[in-house]
Amino acid sequence: MHTLKTHLLQKALFSSARLKGLGVVISAGIVAMAVFALTHALKHVDYGEVFAVVERTNSGVIALALLLVAASYGSLTIYDVLALRTIGHADVPYRVAALASFTSYPIAHGVGAVALISPVIRYRIYVCNGLGALDVANICFLTGLTFWLGNLTAFGLSVLYEPAAISRIDYLAPELNRWLAAALLVGVAAFVVWSWRSPRHFGSLRWPVRLPSGPMVLLQIVIGIFDLGAATLAMYVLIPAGTDVGIFQVAVVFIIATLLGFASHAPAGLGVFDATILIGLGGDDKEPLIAALLMFRFLYHFLPFVMALGLFGAVEGWRSLRVKQRPS
Repeated sequence: MHTLKTHLLQKALFSSARLKGLGVVISAGIVAMAVFALTHALKHVDYGEVFAVVERTNSGVIALALLLVAASYGSLTIYDVLALRTIGHADVPYRVAALASFTSYPIAHGVGAVALISPVIRYRIYVCNGLGALDVANICFLTGLTFWLGNLTAFGLSVLYEPAAISRIDYLAPELNRWLAAALLVGVAAFVVWSWRSPRHFGSLRWPVRLPSGPMVLLQIVIGIFDLGAATLAMYVLIPAGTDVGIFQVAVVFIIATLLGFASHAPAGLGVFDATILIGLGGDDKEPLIAALLMFRFLYHFLPFVMALGLFGAVEGWRSLRVKQRPS
């Protein structure tokens, strides 16, 4: 029996190592293709015109984009609230959930190690409210589920309405893209029906995972679509008038760019996100699109990243100060 257990453990470790190796290869392949595509897309770009477009952008447009970015990050805090309710910790105050969400997502995504850094930051926030490592692991899983349900549903609906928008990237016929989008939406609907019938669980005795109920899944999808919609609109309003791109085209390309950026594990999807946007939306006149991309990067990635770092550092500093001031 000991020999059998040792053999199974070695086999599991070998399989895990192979999966991690495959993930690294896929990530490296995505980054390499993105760098090649981005290098090609940026040829013959007039950077003077790019910065001129940025300077000509109306301050009201930038303010509107900033409000939409704030709405997107605000909806991200609901991800944690829903996850806390699902695992039975609805007593955790909203301000704690908002702090955990706003600090973990921008920092982890900005560094490029979401699966590693996000749980650590969330643990530092939630441990003071009585949550343990397994609770935080469940929260990370459930917030990821909300993200994927919202993205996949929004992606399916957008491609169903505008199937040609993705053809520049996947090189498939619009009708085939429409059928694939329909199949994706059927899969999401099947998951909703499956979760509606009875409470669902999976995992092991050491890490039991409770899935949300059907109504909660629907709410997850709505919140996920709102988050993605606000971010997409922020990108859309920054694109100068006269550029021949529609909102659904922007939505399709934006979702693909976001998902590929996550898959690449590059900091903030750097290079991958940008290449996908330029390939999917760019035409002969790339300068206005590059200008919009730079402004969006600043408002959606850089600014929240700096704010989250400062906020998390302040919280950690305050806690350390309190520990030092306690009488020994």
